[in-house]
Amino acid sequence: MTNDARAMGENNDEPGEELGWREIDGELRRLARAKAGYDAEEVRWLLAGLRARVHVRFGCATFVEYVERLFGYSPRFTSERLRVAEALEDLPAIRTALEAGALSFSSAREVTRVATAATEGEWLEAADGKTAREVERMVSGHQRGERPGDPVDSGARRHVLRFEVSAETMAEFREAEARIRRDAGEPLDQDQIVRLVARHVLGGPSDPGRSSYQVALTVCEACGRGFQDGAGEAIEVGAEVVEMACCDAQEIGHTHVGRPARATQNVPPAIRRQVVRRDHGRCGVPGCRCTRFLDLHHLEARADGGGHDPSNLTLLCASHHAAVHRGFLLIEGTAPDALRFLRADGTSYGVARPMPVSAENGALAFQALKQLGFKDSLARRSVDAAITHVGHGAALDAIIRAALAETRTDRDHGRISTISATA
Repeated sequence: MTNDARAMGENNDEPGEELGWREIDGELRRLARAKAGYDAEEVRWLLAGLRARVHVRFGCATFVEYVERLFGYSPRFTSERLRVAEALEDLPAIRTALEAGALSFSSAREVTRVATAATEGEWLEAADGKTAREVERMVSGHQRGERPGDPVDSGARRHVLRFEVSAETMAEFREAEARIRRDAGEPLDQDQIVRLVARHVLGGPSDPGRSSYQVALTVCEACGRGFQDGAGEAIEVGAEVVEMACCDAQEIGHTHVGRPARATQNVPPAIRRQVVRRDHGRCGVPGCRCTRFLDLHHLEARADGGGHDPSNLTLLCASHHAAVHRGFLLIEGTAPDALRFLRADGTSYGVARPMPVSAENGALAFQALKQLGFKDSLARRSVDAAITHVGHGAALDAIIRAALAETRTDRDHGRISTISATA
């Protein structure tokens, strides 16, 4: 066996060997430390070059073009390194760890998304000994300024899909994407397009009495967190995904030894078929033309006591169903002829204007109260009342505090009413 073969993986450390695994490991570790220090130096000079507009001296249209010609970096790669460089200016501990080789650039890239001068020490300690992939998972779902131990917003987690395909596959995918956009009849982002493609492949039963596609979702009875199976990996999903599944799903109860659990449809198949026929197999939101992979939605949430009566059910596409459970779309009334569709700020749905800050903050406050365990109806009333009191331009934390105060008032009034009625 040659030394090259031994260097590729043999764990020989016999005396007299020219290049043993210990030496190889030592050299690789030296290179890793040197590379981290080099990355720290490189991003520092990249930021200096951007600020000095070096590219102008060489006739380049942008600094990104200059870097691509110099290093071969893609625009996205350059932008990310510049982001890290700016973040490191305010994060001396992370910068020092990177320069010393104690932290890889990949890990530093992730930690700088959430760390601040007040929290960087905690993030460094939490990242110690972890791979870059583990650090990425640890950071995902956290907002800037949060600490490693803070609760994770599963809905905020983003996952990246990357494919390298042939020209033929690319052309066919673009055709499929164009068809999905035409069928939807409204703008779709990448997340919505990929989800609809996945639903099409998953297929599911063609019987309108059953859900249009099937995924495995495990919900913890104690905390309500949901995990969706994805090819052998349990991926935590947001609270709104769990609520969507509770609207229209098959449930499998606890299994018993020797007796497999039986799956039951949430909404009785006969009622589901009736609602699909009544709504003409189309999303009920005005202007939406989606007719594929539709969900039933309970207008009065099941957690609030809403039942499966057809007047409490409407048909929604995946995107509008998610918007409802995230608090950005409100549906009031009874189906099918007495429904009102409202934006988060209370204006009629479909008004072509940007959502004001208060509306987005109202939706986020609504989600926050639901995560604290408040029912949909109480959370919505409290947030609406809070915005009325604190003003439409109020910050998110002010709205949440006022909404919590409103929940106490609401419950107090409820107790007073109950006592009076009993008396």
